[in-house]
Amino acid sequence: MDEQEASLTGVDPELAQSARERAAAAERVLVKAGTNSLTDEDSRLDRVKLDKLVADVMDLRERGTEVVLVSSGAVGAGIGRLDRMNGVKTGTREEVIGVDDMEGDDSHRRDTDAEPIAKSQALSTVGQSHLMRHYTQSFERFDQAVAQILLTGQDLDTPERFRNFQNTIETLLTWDVVPIINENDAVAVDELQIGDNDMLSASIATGIGVDLLVTLTDVDGVYTGNPKYDPDATLIEAVGDNYDAIQRLIDESTSDAFGGIRTKVEGAHDVAIHGIPAIIAGSATPDVLERIATAKPTGTLFVPTNEGTDD
Repeated sequence: MDEQEASLTGVDPELAQSARERAAAAERVLVKAGTNSLTDEDSRLDRVKLDKLVADVMDLRERGTEVVLVSSGAVGAGIGRLDRMNGVKTGTREEVIGVDDMEGDDSHRRDTDAEPIAKSQALSTVGQSHLMRHYTQSFERFDQAVAQILLTGQDLDTPERFRNFQNTIETLLTWDVVPIINENDAVAVDELQIGDNDMLSASIATGIGVDLLVTLTDVDGVYTGNPKYDPDATLIEAVGDNYDAIQRLIDESTSDAFGGIRTKVEGAHDVAIHGIPAIIAGSATPDVLERIATAKPTGTLFVPTNEGTDD
């Protein structure tokens, strides 16, 4: 057990601090906010949480940092809107798409029937405009313009489409606009089934040349167990050469213990091996992005393992 604990905490403190300072100096940051970072216990869009996220993003913008936001929450927004406007009781997000409640703000989907997928896709079409309306209103408090971009995996895999996406992002950032990206759930199902934009965020981060990926979740980082149920679970402050040990810890644990944290860890690691620091942190942490921008230890830091690739 001592050897395992050593491997989970075995990142050189100076190396971690150097990566932390590099993250603080990032000029372009991708922030990914998961479903539970934006919705309440009934899976409905929570405006208080959304406003906090926006205020956190503006902490970076006021420093002159370019921010790209990848946001989940369209299904939850759709659930709440139909419930309030039409009296349609769709159930919680987990009930609609057939997932169990697991650690992290997103879960692995268990039911592969077409009907739950169709319901999720329909809810996302109702919720997406509602979600963007709230984002627009919230960012207007800071006189910050935003733009909506909906993507599928094919958009990233097709060179011409991806170049068009890159050009759009570059133009928006030149105009000081915050792009808000989500999976186009009406025509794609992968992020409804597993990962909830985690791997999408990693692909975008490496593709548009960000200096930092921050994944915000409803736990404060990566733990040795589920902190909601395990009082002995401890925060893993940094991941580097100890990645294999952490991956084994998650793989050997039951899905109920870790759930959606798996894809967050995989996404952060994918970014780190491209030479980009990544952080998984709690969305409820006060001034979470300000803390990161001032190099304060926050969440779980993924130390870059090289100086980048040409991919």
